[in-house]
Amino acid sequence: MSHAASPSEFLQDGKHHGPRITQAKGHDVIECFDCGFRHVLPLPEPAALEREYRENYYAVEKPDFIAFAGEDQPWFELSQNDRLELFEKLLPASRRRLLDIGCGPGFFLAQAIKRGWEAHGVEPSRQAAAHASSLGAAITEGFFNAQSAAALGKFDAVNLTNVLEHVPDPIQILTRAIGLLDKGGVLCACVPNDFSPLQFAARAVAQTGDWWLAPPHHLNYFDFDALDGLLTRLGLSVTERTTSFPMEAFVMMGDNYIGDPVLGRACHNKRKRFDFAFEAAGLKETRRDFYRALAKLGIGREAVVIAVKP
Repeated sequence: MSHAASPSEFLQDGKHHGPRITQAKGHDVIECFDCGFRHVLPLPEPAALEREYRENYYAVEKPDFIAFAGEDQPWFELSQNDRLELFEKLLPASRRRLLDIGCGPGFFLAQAIKRGWEAHGVEPSRQAAAHASSLGAAITEGFFNAQSAAALGKFDAVNLTNVLEHVPDPIQILTRAIGLLDKGGVLCACVPNDFSPLQFAARAVAQTGDWWLAPPHHLNYFDFDALDGLLTRLGLSVTERTTSFPMEAFVMMGDNYIGDPVLGRACHNKRKRFDFAFEAAGLKETRRDFYRALAKLGIGREAVVIAVKP
């Protein structure tokens, strides 16, 4: 049973307990002492999310996502190849079985297949799963749960991009994913990097409020240290952190795209050109080093942490 906030705004619901740090759209957000990261309270029941993600998420919440993802794929390929190349350095050439949990429209899987990986995706959205299948990937349509995991087999690499912020129990999802990794396997978790220094700076100058809070779709809010700490607690050895261009910088420079999807898309296209400029100059490793350096400072739009199973 949930308990009301005390005068110090300490909240508890079952095992989840910690200070309330903010509220958004009728949801409390706490710094959870049990989980080690920020999340909404109370958390929804998993069953309440099933229809939303199977039928509505891409059709209603993000109707342009698949089209934009296709348009952006040449840019996405930069980070996709960065990630796959790192997997390939950490694994022997004989180990190329990849699982992408929450694979979305399947572009990462398609890129992996081009590089010689045996790639499998799990995706609850009917629309996204159909698109991923059309790209030639093996797809399990549905949620990554005990039943689907039991039928998948073992893998050498597991990828979770923009998954952990959506699920009621990310620790359970990660534990299940780690269970599918063979020894020495690699796991990559990528989440929005929220409550970051640049978000605070942008909020201060543009008076935007905490725009990155997006319940009920985003339930959990990670930064690099929280994600790194979680993977370490679950028995993995973290090998790398990286990120992507900090979109908040545009707000700090006067392009306040919050609530303006047209300006937001224009700013996004600028960050694409920024990354492509490195490639045009033959500075791929400089681009990679740049984002590793930002990640060390806790800055960047995403927190990407790569870890190995002992």
